[in-house]
Amino acid sequence: MPRVQPFRAVRPTAEKAARVASVPYDVVNREEAAALAEGNPDSFLHVVRPDIDLPAETDPYADEIYAKAAENLQRLMGDGVLQQDDAESIFLYRQIMNGNSQVGVVCCCHVEDYENNLILKHEFTRPAKEDDRTRHVMTLGAHAGPVFLTYRDDPDLNGLVDAAVRETPLYDFTADDGVQHTVWKIEKTAGYVAKLTAVPEFYVADGHHRAASAWRAGKARREANPDHNGNEEYNWFLTVLFPASQLNILAYNRIIKDLNGQTPDQIRERLSEVGSLEETSDPVPDRAGTFCIYLDGKWSRLRVPADSIDHHDAINSLDVAILEQRVIRPIFGIEDVRTDPRIDFVGGIRGTKELEKRVDSGEWAFAVSMFPTSIEQLMAVSDAGEVMPPKSTWFEPKLRSGLLTHLLD
Repeated sequence: MPRVQPFRAVRPTAEKAARVASVPYDVVNREEAAALAEGNPDSFLHVVRPDIDLPAETDPYADEIYAKAAENLQRLMGDGVLQQDDAESIFLYRQIMNGNSQVGVVCCCHVEDYENNLILKHEFTRPAKEDDRTRHVMTLGAHAGPVFLTYRDDPDLNGLVDAAVRETPLYDFTADDGVQHTVWKIEKTAGYVAKLTAVPEFYVADGHHRAASAWRAGKARREANPDHNGNEEYNWFLTVLFPASQLNILAYNRIIKDLNGQTPDQIRERLSEVGSLEETSDPVPDRAGTFCIYLDGKWSRLRVPADSIDHHDAINSLDVAILEQRVIRPIFGIEDVRTDPRIDFVGGIRGTKELEKRVDSGEWAFAVSMFPTSIEQLMAVSDAGEVMPPKSTWFEPKLRSGLLTHLLD
């Protein structure tokens, strides 16, 4: 069973929470992060995207990037914008987006449980990104962003949470994107710890690189400490645990740069060999095994024959795998979607208008609107010890950084 424990959170004062809370480091580029943090020295973007405080030409992996992150965290703590709690606690974190609510338990999980696959993964990590986040953790001496975990629902735990969220929260604000963020502090933690440690396994929903870097940082600190005894704070990393039934996965759409030397009609002819193809006015697939194609200014719906899909195969039954195997590779000649610059991925939060915009601009030639991967599929892949194709899931809403930070010491 995976372990959890409360922690002494570093967190903003109530009046500063909305100003501090920031989007995660990896959903914005430097220019977008700088615009969001403009005029707001309290924004946690100064910690998770410290490049905004350095010249634009600075190497994103330069020493001064990480030093600036640590400097900015210390500034926020020194100015009293962030303060560390005297006692260990667990927290509840609720997000409401478009009327849908999800409530997670914020606590620390053990790095060894990640290593020993009690916390299951479904993605490969990229070495450069993993190196970057590991160095960020090590230089800060802190986990600045939580790992988004899920688990199969436990009715008793749901009951604890339901009762607690009727109490007065620490923070309650609505961000500029319309998502409401509410946090409660739980000082009597034993019931939560008991229920969570009875859960057989946790699943990484979002934040594979943060999880891997937390494990690597813990391992490095352990190896550097001749008096290591296993009780140190660096053995634990910051997580938010959500029941699977509450999560919302959006589509992760695809765009392709060119038609691989073919005409639009030739592409349509080859698509017709994959499944039934017909024009449509609806750019959003209505079920799995269906893809909406934007080509030459028009939308078409491609349905793959259901009897051609092995639904017992956790990987090859995924729409992202079907598209890659039957369309992207044979028709467009893209062998490795991880590295080929002729393909890109567009989070479903941007909608199908973004796909039309990119293709109509002439910079891209072909777009696919996907049906979302389900949380059940994610857990089935993880249970099988398999890895999903890249960019299979897009979770919304994103967890805000800066509301709760975990120090390694």
